[in-house]
Amino acid sequence: MNEAHLHLLLNHVPILGSLFGLVTLAVGLLRSDASVMRTGLIALLGAAVLCLPVQLTGEGAEEVLQGLPNISASIINAHEEAAEVAFWVLELTGALAILTLLQATRTQLMARLVLASAVLSFVLLAWAGSLGGQISHPEARAGFVAPSVE
Repeated sequence: MNEAHLHLLLNHVPILGSLFGLVTLAVGLLRSDASVMRTGLIALLGAAVLCLPVQLTGEGAEEVLQGLPNISASIINAHEEAAEVAFWVLELTGALAILTLLQATRTQLMARLVLASAVLSFVLLAWAGSLGGQISHPEARAGFVAPSVE
């Protein structure tokens, strides 16, 4: 197994984990349910931690793909830049989640701040994932026209 394979296996975890965490946290906030809020915060922290191996395998995945036919360096670079921003925003979200979990009484303000950060994290991660998918999937690229079947 090479780093590209490992990167592909892991890259969905932070995206889906952040979505699960933000939805769970939002439900906890709406219901004023501390245990549901705690579950959302823990999920967001988990997504932030699990994003580390994804980020660390990205460079190796790029090296595996360099020079292969139909692999666009500009798409790889766009994905890399988007992923870098998304990574740091998710790490900030995880840090805020930890601070909120460590508070004796979880304030609605802190939980809402984490929720806002989680929404931004998810959007950025989904964008980075979309760009990553375009690296090896031309059908996901803008302007793709499927060949006619005769």
